[in-house]
Amino acid sequence: MRRTPVSAALTLVASLCVAASSVAAFDMSKLTDQVYDTTLANGLKVIVMERRDAPVATFVTWANVGSVDDPKEYTGMAHMFEHMAFKGTETIGSSDIEAELKLIAYEDSIYMELRQERTKGRLADSARIAELEAAFNEARDAAYELVVPNEFGNIVDREGGVGLNAFTSADATAYFFSLPSNKAELWMAMESERFLTPVLREMYQERDVVAEERRMRTESNPIGRVVEEFLALAFKAHPYGIPIVGHMSDIMNYSRTGAMAFYEKYYAPSNLSVVAVGDVDHDDIFALASKYWDRIPYRPAPARMSTVEPEQLGERRMVIEDPSQPIYIAGWHVPEITHPDRPAIDAMLDYLGSGRTSLLYKNLVKEKKLAVDVGAFGGFPGDKYPGLAAVYAIPSQGQTNSECEEQILVEVERLRNELVSAEALEGIKARAKASFINNFNSNQGIALQLGGYQQLWGDWRELFGELDRINAVTAEDIQRVTNKYFTEKNRVVVMSETSQS
Repeated sequence: MRRTPVSAALTLVASLCVAASSVAAFDMSKLTDQVYDTTLANGLKVIVMERRDAPVATFVTWANVGSVDDPKEYTGMAHMFEHMAFKGTETIGSSDIEAELKLIAYEDSIYMELRQERTKGRLADSARIAELEAAFNEARDAAYELVVPNEFGNIVDREGGVGLNAFTSADATAYFFSLPSNKAELWMAMESERFLTPVLREMYQERDVVAEERRMRTESNPIGRVVEEFLALAFKAHPYGIPIVGHMSDIMNYSRTGAMAFYEKYYAPSNLSVVAVGDVDHDDIFALASKYWDRIPYRPAPARMSTVEPEQLGERRMVIEDPSQPIYIAGWHVPEITHPDRPAIDAMLDYLGSGRTSLLYKNLVKEKKLAVDVGAFGGFPGDKYPGLAAVYAIPSQGQTNSECEEQILVEVERLRNELVSAEALEGIKARAKASFINNFNSNQGIALQLGGYQQLWGDWRELFGELDRINAVTAEDIQRVTNKYFTEKNRVVVMSETSQS
């Protein structure tokens, strides 16, 4: 059925009323009372929320390390280590661990010689490289003969586990899956094991997988290419400008030695939080955590990144020639998630470019037909440090990036000069609160939220202050932050234009 403008408006009002009533009925204090935490002697933070809805639980290991922490020559290593953490341990994944470790050591010795020779560039000895490559391939095949592929995941599957997965962002790495709640000890044993005695088997095979991932998501993807150039232009000092997947030359030169050094520095218990949400008892979880995770010795957590992106002195702009359709993206430097201005910035971005009721969608897509897609978002590429608020547009056929940009800046200027109406502000807050509360619909959603707030704010309890921060935003706040941050001087623009080739 085709909706008239009036029926669409009534639907929107109804949905906002439902969202508002859901928020009003949502008792944060009750949820807070279900959460317990403790810190082990080795620094590991353990957080438990008891939910008795079903005999299952989700378990998350949250590591306070992301691509922002990648070392030089090893960009993308946080992401690569996430892959390697599924390759097993000294007790999981091998048919003969003693023999395998010897073969891995030999494989590494050959590879490091090969790596060193390759880095000589045009001065490298091609005959020596060919000889080392042959020896390396033979050593790699020999080590793989003793691997039991995917044993970690297969154990999880056999014991009723679901959703075994992980992600790496600019700020963090998280590992998670769900199990029947009576399998909590299995999780504690296996998860602690892979960060106690990780064996980075299949390192060089997996490196090739990551290289292909980069080709697919960036080098063969028009949007990926634009985004990578955008971040590189926006950050000249801070490592937010480096892609999460890493640069190809670094990926192809990863070593197991470098990966283990990364693990030793960033996977200390004091840099981890484990979260259990579901049909579990917090005292039982604390006892199991002590039994299994206390086996990992204390190591100090690495210091917070000290590099600060300098103030931008003027607009930065780049045009990329690309055979794809035109793409436009603009960004403005904004503070980290814990800054008092962020709730107002996020509210402004919602009103400007989030969804079909936003200013940008109505102007560029519905009314002027300038774009097939447009949107705005914050916290890019991360929230731990000052990042970017961004707007993107995909011009319609026959339209241009410049035409889209002109209208985007018209809407930003409107927010600089006009207060958001009381009705619009109510809608912004209702959407923000509904989106936030949707995270509490599953054990996994809650566990990831608890881990994320523990990392970014230093205290999971800040999760339960989010509704207050949303409610505190005023129309004057939105106008103030628009004038403060969304300026020409503070702007970064990258667009791709169709090349003739």
